[in-house]
This record gives sequence, structure tokens and C-alpha cells, in this order.
Amino acid sequence: MFNFPKKKTEVSTELLVKFIWVSSFLAMIFALPPLAVFLGIYFLTGELFIGAIIGFGLHFVILAFSGKISKVITKLMS
Repeated sequence: MFNFPKKKTEVSTELLVKFIWVSSFLAMIFALPPLAVFLGIYFLTGELFIGAIIGFGLHFVILAFSGKISKVITKLMS
């Protein structure tokens, strides 16, 4: 995904900024859709347990594809 230089002193500011943006987008992708599904199910049906199970499951399905999602976001940021 990221090709860091051998020495820590050679890390450019551009690379660090890209790393922060990609990490922020990944955090939003992992957290917001499952949270929206959980809250949507909870407020529409009143079922806390079902909403939690489906939101939790969606979170781990998205997490399973984190490598591919990270590569796509990194390519978009380049």
C-alpha cells in the first residue's frame, strides 16, 4: 500500500498527509455505515438486539475487505 523509505528522516510531508487522509477515510468507511444500519433498525423497529447484530456483522464484512478498500483509496489520493 505505502512504500515507506528505509530511514525515518526521509519520510516526506506529502506521504504523511496522504497516510492521514487514507486512514481517516478508512475509519469513516468502517464506522459510519454499520452505525447508520444499527440506528436505522433501532429507530424504525425498536429492536436493539437485531440492529446490533446486523450492524456488528456489517462492520466485520467491511473489515474483511479493508486491504482492497485501502488500495482503492490510496490510488484515488495519488
